[in-house]
Amino acid sequence: MRFDDYLLLSLLLLLPFYFRFGWRKPALSYPTVKILKKVRPSFRMRLRNFPKLLNVLALALVIFALARPQLVNREKEVSTRGTDIVLALDISGSMQAEDFKPKNRLYVAKEVLKSFVKGRNSDRIGLVAFAGQAYTQSPLTIDYGILYSLVDELEIGRYEDGTAIGMAIAEGTKRLKSSEAETKIIILLTDGVNNSGNIDPATAARVSAALGIKVYTVGVGIEGGAPIPVDDPIFGKVYARDRSGNIIRTEMDEESLKEVAKITKAKYYRATDRDSLIRIYGEIDKLEKTDIKVKEYYSYVELYAYFLGAALFLFLFSLLLRSTWLWSYP
Repeated sequence: MRFDDYLLLSLLLLLPFYFRFGWRKPALSYPTVKILKKVRPSFRMRLRNFPKLLNVLALALVIFALARPQLVNREKEVSTRGTDIVLALDISGSMQAEDFKPKNRLYVAKEVLKSFVKGRNSDRIGLVAFAGQAYTQSPLTIDYGILYSLVDELEIGRYEDGTAIGMAIAEGTKRLKSSEAETKIIILLTDGVNNSGNIDPATAARVSAALGIKVYTVGVGIEGGAPIPVDDPIFGKVYARDRSGNIIRTEMDEESLKEVAKITKAKYYRATDRDSLIRIYGEIDKLEKTDIKVKEYYSYVELYAYFLGAALFLFLFSLLLRSTWLWSYP
């Protein structure tokens, strides 16, 4: 609720003076009040000023009415389509590597993705998860609360293991191909080498480029790779080893990721820890901001009649009390 003329509300400051000095003075006086002090006032006597209080409240309502209280209805009209984004996240077994603190690569990637989504405004965002194959977790939506939940639910082992980078790009492209947004992008995060699926990353990237879709690629992991923890039913957490007993370390095909970004006129980034990953998504966020033109329409519903009606009721009720039950003389 708003008031059309807030200045008139300053009249409310006069009401305390009216309450203090505006009452009628007693017409009778007594040489002494010692006897009257011994008389206990009745309930009716205690309410003798109640009609006057009603008058003050009624005057306050009249002042509110003069200030024209209004209910405001606001509507927005978005005149541009903003940006459509597909987040493609690797959930293969290697994302368990613990070189990203706290916990592992997947945990940190999920937290950064949620922060990225939270920072967008009016953009539609979709979610693709991939391991041995790529699957759409959410089509393009502005329901960010649902996206948070879906990101939280992603876990390693949900799908057959592997790293289908080309399939992830193709799945994201499929979600964006009919988009009418001014900007269409895929942000693909992975720590591996394309070793699954029937589409290679470069071919998928050329299809994306033909449709005007940029593919930002983000490689995660320290230089030289990191051990991959696995759960052993007997020994608990151990690290994956090859047949010769050597610890297997993660590998990443940076050249392929750079090529994908180059084909689609986007950029490749390398994240080696949590802070660098946050900076990368922050930079992409700044690069792909679209100005949203919003027109706002306001309509007003006048409420002064309700205040005047309530004031009239209080005045009449005060008059009725002073003429009947609380009547006094003179």
